[in-house]
Amino acid sequence: MSERTTHPVLREVASAAAPEPPSPASLAPAVIPQVEAEAPPSTATTDAETDTARYRRRVLLVLSAIALALLLYWASGYVLAYTDDAYVTSDFVNVAPYVSGRVIAVPITDNEAVTKGTLLAEIDPTPFQLELAKQQAKRVEAEAQLAVDHDLVKSAKAVRDAAAARARLANDNLQRAQPIAKAGFLSRQALDTATADAQEASATLANAETSVNKERQMEALHDATVKAITAEIAYLQWQLDQTKVLAPTDGTTTNLTLRVGDQAVTNEPLVGLVDAHAWRIIANYKESVIRHMQVGHPAWVWLDAYPWHVHRAVVQGIARAISRRKTPNTLLPYVEPTTDWVRLERRFPVTLLLQNPNENVILHMGSDARTVLFY
Repeated sequence: MSERTTHPVLREVASAAAPEPPSPASLAPAVIPQVEAEAPPSTATTDAETDTARYRRRVLLVLSAIALALLLYWASGYVLAYTDDAYVTSDFVNVAPYVSGRVIAVPITDNEAVTKGTLLAEIDPTPFQLELAKQQAKRVEAEAQLAVDHDLVKSAKAVRDAAAARARLANDNLQRAQPIAKAGFLSRQALDTATADAQEASATLANAETSVNKERQMEALHDATVKAITAEIAYLQWQLDQTKVLAPTDGTTTNLTLRVGDQAVTNEPLVGLVDAHAWRIIANYKESVIRHMQVGHPAWVWLDAYPWHVHRAVVQGIARAISRRKTPNTLLPYVEPTTDWVRLERRFPVTLLLQNPNENVILHMGSDARTVLFY
């Protein structure tokens, strides 16, 4: 092939093989598409196994913690007992009068602290004073009559003694006359006269004895009357004293509704008094833990009225009986076995006494408490 022919062919081949020059737009930097990088299969498997192991460890730790908590809870029953079913209580004294009458004075106020012997109420004493004066007048009359009886008895005794002396003399004369009459030295008439005198003297003595006995009976009757009136006066005086209703112990009045003009009735409570010296804590403990308790065991009390203060206490007594049913009988305590429809284990009251109570702590009967007791 000639050179002339060869050169055009080569140019065509070169032009076909050479790429066209890029346009200006194509000169901008190209955005490389993001391609997700897949982890090697061996790395993904290792991470999954690590997560599974961590999950298993967490589950194992949680289960172990729960088991440990349950174990500690079960073991704690042999070391301590806790209950929040506890409350503060004291003796509640129902102060009732011994006599009936209209209340004329109430010198106390509600929730007032009183001491033993403080006047709580006064009942109108006028009826008792009048009856007392009446009986005192009767006693004066009976004592005067008794004095007269004493004189009559003394006079009857004197008459009897004189009759006894005459009877002795007449009997002596008769005894002396009888042998003389038998000897014929005394007439029959004289003997009959001596016999009649002796019989008359004996009759007079018998009448005198009867009079003495009668006067003695009247004296005894009037003496008994005086004693009865004296006893009645003493009772009326006691009733008069009872018109003043006094506090039987130190304490605090509560729910006072008594007013002047109210009618007081014998043995019907007028004033309620919370005893100031009988404070104690009643804690209801489950029957599964009271077997470990003994009188004298130490305890700690948390009073809801004074939070963040723990008070030391000691077990005074553990109930030996509770009532299984709710009855008006208050000699046995009744502890509710259910709460919010959930039946609980039977609980028995345990009495706790605070040791060295703080004077600044004012206890309230019926307030809530929580107790912990160590065996």
